[in-house]
Parts: sequence; structure tokens; C-alpha cells
Amino acid sequence: MALLISIALVLHYFEHFIPPLAPGAKLGLANIVTLVCLNMFGSGEAMTIVLIRSVLGPILGGSPTGIMYSLAGGTLSCVVMAIMYYRFYKYFSLLGISVAGAVFHNIGQLLAASLLYGTIGILFSYLPIMMLSSVVTGNFIGLAAKYVIRFLNSKAANINLS
Repeated sequence: MALLISIALVLHYFEHFIPPLAPGAKLGLANIVTLVCLNMFGSGEAMTIVLIRSVLGPILGGSPTGIMYSLAGGTLSCVVMAIMYYRFYKYFSLLGISVAGAVFHNIGQLLAASLLYGTIGILFSYLPIMMLSSVVTGNFIGLAAKYVIRFLNSKAANINLS
């Protein structure tokens, strides 16, 4: 778990060097770790990673005010992905689950901004841009997580414990 948290924090920090797709729209590279953890360990462990990353990431990245946005988006995203993964996996691929996670991550962040600024206008004015970016980033993150999981499973199958 500590290794996964460390990887998520490094990806979170590294993402600051990548230009956003749109203002405020980032790739969400750390969500690769969330999806991998969801697959390997379960929803409780994935939520633990999200919570720790959501607090430490903004602090280490020099933006402590981002904790609220990160917690709101990450928590909502993780809950939705866990429900889809464990209840509806036969209907949704990992890419679909990732896109839903990206959508709800942005919804969570926009709801937090609406509460902070006291206006729901932020939600409605920025939602279309964020939903479009969610589809792009969610597919990318889901595809990356799929290949990481495939790689880890192939390596685990080659381990001889005798």
C-alpha cells in the first residue's frame, strides 16, 4: 500500500508539468493507481490511497487549498468506480469505469467550488468543458490501468512459490 501511495503521489506531482487539456482539466495520472488498487486489493484500500493522496498531494505540491477539491473529486470518483467495478463489471469495461470516475471527479470538484464560492453557476458554466475532458482523460487512464493490470497479472503468474 505504501508503494502504491508513493507512486500515486509521484504521478500527482509529475502531472503539474503537463499542460492541461483545458483550464483546470488535468489527466488524472494518479487515478491509474486507484484503478489498479481497486482491481488488486479492493475498494477500502483504493479509498485509503485516494484519501492520503488527496491530502498529501496538494500539500507536497504547494497548494494546500487544493485539498478540498482533491478530496471532493477523489472521494466521489472512487465511490462511483467501486460501485461500478463490483456491482456492474459485466456491463462496463475498465475504460468505462475510468470515464465514469473522471466524470464524477470533475462533478465533485465543481460542487466543492460551488459551495466555496456560494454559487451554482460555476457548476453549470464549466460542466460541459469538464465532461468533454473527462471522456478523453478517462479513456486514457483506463487504458493505462488496463495495461498495468495485465502486466502485473502476467508477472504474478510467472512467480514460482515452491
